[in-house]
Amino acid sequence: MACHARTKGWRPSGKVMVVALAVVAVVAAGAVFLVLETSTHPQHLSALSHPQATTTTTSTVPPTTTTTTRPPGPGFNAGQVTAVGDSVMLDYQDPLKTAIPGIIVDAAVSRQWSDGEGVLQSLKSGGQLGGDVIVGLGTNGPITDSDFDSMMSILGGASRVVFVNVHVDRPWQDPNNAVLASGATRYPNAVVADWATLATWNPGWFGSDGTHLAIDGPGAVALAQLVATTLSNG
Repeated sequence: MACHARTKGWRPSGKVMVVALAVVAVVAAGAVFLVLETSTHPQHLSALSHPQATTTTTSTVPPTTTTTTRPPGPGFNAGQVTAVGDSVMLDYQDPLKTAIPGIIVDAAVSRQWSDGEGVLQSLKSGGQLGGDVIVGLGTNGPITDSDFDSMMSILGGASRVVFVNVHVDRPWQDPNNAVLASGATRYPNAVVADWATLATWNPGWFGSDGTHLAIDGPGAVALAQLVATTLSNG
C-alpha cells in the first residue's frame, strides 16, 4: 500500500519536465518540416501515395515495317516477273533465273529498243506479261526521251519496271543512260539498276569488246544480283 501511495502521489522533477518538453518540441518541429516539405514538393506525396508511378516499363514489341506494292493494271499478271533484253541479258539470264525464281526471260542478239517494245506489247496483249518487268535494252543504238515514253505507254500499268542501264564502248552509252535516269524520275513505277557504274569498277568481268560478259561468270552473277536487288527494293 505504501508503494502504491508513492506511485499515485509522484510528480516529475523540473529536469524531467524540461527533457520531456524538449522531445515534444523536436517531434513537433519534424512534423512541421515534413508538412512543409511535402507541400513544397507535391510530387513527393504523389510518389508516396502511388509508388507505381516510379516504375519504368520497357516495351519489347519490335517495330513493324510495312512495304506496299502497287497492284498491276489490266494486262499484267500479279506475282509474275518478265525480263526483256538484248544479247547482254543472254549472258546473265541463268543467274537471273536463280536470283528471281519463276522469272520469264526473253532476250535476243542485236535487239533494238523498238523491237523490245514490240515483244512487250505482244506479251501484254496475250495476257502473258508479268506485273513486274525488267528492261535490258539500249546496248545496240541510241534512244531518246520519246522512246522511253513510248515504252512506258506499254508498261505504265506495271507494278514496277526496272531499266538496266548500259555499259558499252559506243558514243550512245552516256546519252542512253541519261535518258533512262531522266525517264525513271517521270514515272513512279520505274527505277534504274545502275549497271554502268558497277561495270566501270570491274573491268575484268568483260570480254574483248568490253560489253559482253562470260556466260554465268562473276560479272553475270553480279549483274543478276543487282537487278534482283533493284527489283525488290524499288
